Amino acid sequence: MISTAMAAKISDQINREFYSAYLYLALSTEADAANLRGTAAWFLAKHNEEMAHGLKMVRYLLDQNAKVTHGAIGAPPSQAGSVLAMFERTLAHEQEVTAAINDIVDHALSEKDHATNIVMQWFVTEQIEEEATVNDILGRLRLFGDRGEALLMIDNELAAAAKTMGQEEAVA
Repeated sequence: MISTAMAAKISDQINREFYSAYLYLALSTEADAANLRGTAAWFLAKHNEEMAHGLKMVRYLLDQNAKVTHGAIGAPPSQAGSVLAMFERTLAHEQEVTAAINDIVDHALSEKDHATNIVMQWFVTEQIEEEATVNDILGRLRLFGDRGEALLMIDNELAAAAKTMGQEEAVA
């Protein structure tokens, strides 16, 4: 049986996941407006992924017969500017999400809530992958720059990655 406090923590995380989706939608539209279709597709794929994460947590709470509390979703910050700034914002955001997921795991362990701990381990692994992916993109942006031919190369890589992300989500 899941505690009321744990259900509230997971509900808060559901809100964070939907905020993440909204943030990535905003970054996608910003990239699209700059004619960076690959970057836009990557952020849109991230939007879809975050929506799926939120829904996975909703399903878990419902399966535990726990209350799902819906909170307000704030507006994402105004435009980031450069592609480098978009991914720096993305990394900072993912690090915040990682800290929140880790807090839920810590709470589950303190309550000896084994079911929540097991479910949340999937998200811990996901966050490791999220941060590594964004760090990789940032490394290339810092190495090659986010202008001209280098940006075109990175934008094309992100377009290809977005297609793969969509396929992986369909399988999961």
